[in-house]
Amino acid sequence: MQAPEQINLYIANHPEWQRRTMVRLRQLIHSTSSGVEESWRSQCPHFDVAGQPMLNFSASKTSVCVHFPKGAQFKSTRLPYEPCADEKQARSVKFREGEAINEAAFTSLVGRAAALNRKLAKASAEGQQKDPLFTELEAVLRKDPSAWANWETFSRACRREYAEWVADGRKEETRKRRIAQAFEMIREGLTKEEEERRIRRP
Repeated sequence: MQAPEQINLYIANHPEWQRRTMVRLRQLIHSTSSGVEESWRSQCPHFDVAGQPMLNFSASKTSVCVHFPKGAQFKSTRLPYEPCADEKQARSVKFREGEAINEAAFTSLVGRAAALNRKLAKASAEGQQKDPLFTELEAVLRKDPSAWANWETFSRACRREYAEWVADGRKEETRKRRIAQAFEMIREGLTKEEEERRIRRP
């Protein structure tokens, strides 16, 4: 089953007010940014731009939650914009029954998220062309949306620190082990410096 069909079924299996909300949010996402691609991951609808995760939404008993994995990098002044406890770079917006969607504020957020994705995708492509140091590590990170989203939030210096640490392994088995370790740390949203500080704590 294709992603759009899975998303259609997901929306259809919820109460009327959530169906209306998700249908309208989906329309706004597509109308705000060109090149939006729908995908189905982690049992919920995802919307990607420039080959990278932009946002996803899911329904609970009391709300429809829109999750921005890189939301910490752009602000909202017109919608309640909540941090996510398990992802320090993520932010979310919740829509509840009876509440009207502030469409202007929501499309502004989507536009910022899409612009950030394109900017990061361009920087990543340029970085890979100029510096092969990142290629091996980034190939692994791209396979996991959460790890890749965290990687894109790191500064160039933070990324290079990881890449150099991997490349410093003289043997192939050492580099592979370091890539696996780096993957786990990056998926947790930790820079190399943060991980080293955590290790040093008594």
